[in-house]
Amino acid sequence: MRRVFGIGEIVYDIIFKDGQPASAKAGGSVLNALISLARMGHECYMISELGDDLAGKTILSFLKENKLNTQYIQQYTKGQSAIALAFLNEQNDAEYNFYKNYPEDRLNQALPDFQEGDIFLFGSTYTIAPEIRSQVLKFAEHAAQSGCIVLYDPNFRKVHDQNKDMYLSYMQENFNLADIVRGSNEDFENIHKASNSENAYLNIQDQCQNLVYTANAHGVFVQTPLVKKHYAVPQIKTVSTIGAGDNFNAGIIHGLLQQNHIKKDLETLNESQWDYLIDCGIQFSSAVCQSYDNYVDTGFSL
Repeated sequence: MRRVFGIGEIVYDIIFKDGQPASAKAGGSVLNALISLARMGHECYMISELGDDLAGKTILSFLKENKLNTQYIQQYTKGQSAIALAFLNEQNDAEYNFYKNYPEDRLNQALPDFQEGDIFLFGSTYTIAPEIRSQVLKFAEHAAQSGCIVLYDPNFRKVHDQNKDMYLSYMQENFNLADIVRGSNEDFENIHKASNSENAYLNIQDQCQNLVYTANAHGVFVQTPLVKKHYAVPQIKTVSTIGAGDNFNAGIIHGLLQQNHIKKDLETLNESQWDYLIDCGIQFSSAVCQSYDNYVDTGFSL
């Protein structure tokens, strides 16, 4: 069975609506995607870290209940698990406050036995954090060299502008390792001041030739050497947009596995094959936006 690996930050999300807590659950960009994929029956492994505290134990129990493999999650006793407070506005988009207390010794677990045909997901600020950059890069390079399909989601926000030059150099390395980049219009506006998918693609095509550019209600754009296409998205009533992009990533990965694509296939994917991948992404993302959950429901199906 082909496997999905992801490296990213694990947080405990506490979600507020109208100033009151509405929900609390395990979160983190990559974790959200892997939970959805595990619920769809895929074999998933999380590479991360959390504290040996009540929040950490609650998260670990949740991951195991959802059949997400935790053997590459490092538990530490010095420090606490990361907490994220997510405040939903009138459009149900979130603004965050993060509370983190990591130890000095981090991400020292062994490299997985990546195999050709596995899929590796990474992204967000965790992959460009200076204190763990060398460790993250080691995992990502090993995945790429082992024949995994590598999907990178930069998830880059303006709050990081003060160290932007350093972060940009790290992101360039990530783009070079990726087979598919899935990023939002906000990401590329912040990274390259690119205001549309064409400009975003011009900035990354020398590093990665497959771009999926998501632009909220304006739809999804795919650009590759063979395909250039816009996809409309359905109008839905959102409850929370937390996890929307994460689950678009999950949908792409689900589609790759369902169509049994491996790394070398990505050079020749045609329009109908991309249609299927994007449809999976839209369906996963739309489902998540209609609840306070960061992942698809256990009864979700395409």
